[in-house]
Amino acid sequence: MLPSKPLLHTVVLALIVLQALASDTFIAAVYEHSVILPDATIKPVSPDDALALMNKNMDVLERAIKEAAQQGARIIVTPEDGIYGWLFTRETIYPYLEDIPNPEVNWIPCTDPTRFAPAPVQERLSCMARNNSIYVVANMGDKKPCNSSDPSCPSDGHYQYNTDVVFDPEGKLVARYHKYNLFRRETQFNYPKEPEMVTFETPFGKFGIFTCFDILFREPAVVLVSKLQVDTVLFPTAWMNVLPFLTAVEFHSAWAMGMRVNLLSANTHNIHMAMTGDGLFTPEGPTTYHYDSETKEGHLLIAELNAHPRLSPTYPPAVNWSLYATSVKKFPEEKDTFSGAVRHDIFTFSELRHKAGNCTVCQGDLCCHLVYRMSNKSKDEVYVLGAFDGLHGSLIKYHWQICTLLKCKSTHLNSCGQPVEMAQTKFEMFSLSGTFGTNYVFPEVLYSRVQLAPGEFEVLPDGRLKSKHGTSKPLVTATLFGRFYEKDLPHPLRTSA
Repeated sequence: MLPSKPLLHTVVLALIVLQALASDTFIAAVYEHSVILPDATIKPVSPDDALALMNKNMDVLERAIKEAAQQGARIIVTPEDGIYGWLFTRETIYPYLEDIPNPEVNWIPCTDPTRFAPAPVQERLSCMARNNSIYVVANMGDKKPCNSSDPSCPSDGHYQYNTDVVFDPEGKLVARYHKYNLFRRETQFNYPKEPEMVTFETPFGKFGIFTCFDILFREPAVVLVSKLQVDTVLFPTAWMNVLPFLTAVEFHSAWAMGMRVNLLSANTHNIHMAMTGDGLFTPEGPTTYHYDSETKEGHLLIAELNAHPRLSPTYPPAVNWSLYATSVKKFPEEKDTFSGAVRHDIFTFSELRHKAGNCTVCQGDLCCHLVYRMSNKSKDEVYVLGAFDGLHGSLIKYHWQICTLLKCKSTHLNSCGQPVEMAQTKFEMFSLSGTFGTNYVFPEVLYSRVQLAPGEFEVLPDGRLKSKHGTSKPLVTATLFGRFYEKDLPHPLRTSA
């Protein structure tokens, strides 16, 4: 017996509503992979040996992808260098590269592996996605032939790119991204001539993608979020943690909050190179994260995220990062300031001599203001308020503006700015603000033992980073990390104009 038309209409409408509701959230996964590295060599290995090494890593990734899919994940991100490792020369990485076509070719390598040049890595990744009905994000190497008609063509006749690929649940290649901001050790790769803004649509939101060092620059990171309005950023990375401001979980969570977008961060895991820390981060803070500097094992994270964070009732309001600090009528600067180095950056510091008070330090165009009250100040610990306004980096120079409440490594003031993970002092309250000249500021709160503080601090629309109810764990740093992109110097190595 067929249902009546009104009943049929009701059923169809209910299915549409359920489908719409289902797309409001999605389950995502990231995998922190302990990469199996090739043996050190000054000569290229054979293609067969290169593929054998890559298959060992893909065996591990495939198990993680299968487990994520079984737990309902719709997409999984795997790390930068996760298939073959790092520390190659231009010559020794070549056997690991494949020619990755433009996704416009509408290609499913799993079902049509011989359509293009031999591509066993793309074929296997495609089959992982297809067999598990999940979007798979991976990082690999792309090679592109060129000739003398191209004045930028390398002498060996081809370009080599650090590349992210995305395969949809049918196994189709839907995105390819060439890393634009190479880290200083990536001499095996070429710089793309122009930055690529790669996005793709899914039933659960609009996605963008970039790689590791890219996150610190306007192109492509800011353009994807601010102009192309992606909901979620996919972020394969091989992040070497650098305290006090650039541990992976600390900065990536802050970036998601500052840019007000989801960030799916998948890191490599190598404790000897200080590589660990991944997570699923949202505009409201971390949904889940992992940091492990002791064991050698990989780790899978899975969480449910808002597919369209801008439409969420909890979406944070826009922030005017300098409003409060510039409105302070009397801004007396501390007299007893001193200089201290955070790596190679010279900060202006002022010691917090009392258990409570208010403090101001300035450097360049930036003044940082702190109101604080400690609950159990340890006699063996020194905290400072610091300001930095200037260029960071040796070869590639880019502009930072930083206000930070920072624990020093020891009671000696010359230790302020040196890496420290442990603390004993808690704060009943703190409020940190600065006269930033940029709208791109990222709020960081890091507790002892490299732990985040989800739900324990807030950013007010006037630019204040405030504790809500006091810190539940000892505080290492509370920081407003600003990127003044307009003051960056031209890139000295990029081949494009």
